[in-house]
Amino acid sequence: MNGLIWIGQVALACVFLISGTLKLLAFRPLMQAVESRTHIHVSMAPARARIIGFVEVVLALGVLMPDIYTPDGMVPEYLIARCCAAGLALLMVGATIYHFRRREPAAAAIAVFLLALFVIVGRWPS
Repeated sequence: MNGLIWIGQVALACVFLISGTLKLLAFRPLMQAVESRTHIHVSMAPARARIIGFVEVVLALGVLMPDIYTPDGMVPEYLIARCCAAGLALLMVGATIYHFRRREPAAAAIAVFLLALFVIVGRWPS
């Protein structure tokens, strides 16, 4: 089961590392490609997209953090990974609301939310 959870963590991190990096480095070309393909104007400020991209990259790196070892054992296992996966899940709740308000499909955001939820539940201490 541990291997399956690690696969989920790596998949979750890859999704957000790619998405966040694109928002940080290539927001305008990305939005032009989306707008030309869907013919819908994307109403998001570049500064907001960069902030979201930065948060995505930081949380994606946190999901890949290994166990935290302390001499007294006070820190639970995978605490950083669980917290970062929870942050990504909350980010996907916001993305789902954003897409629903714009009457766009939100299936991708819901799928990634479920993947983050799988990581959170899988890394919960037993």
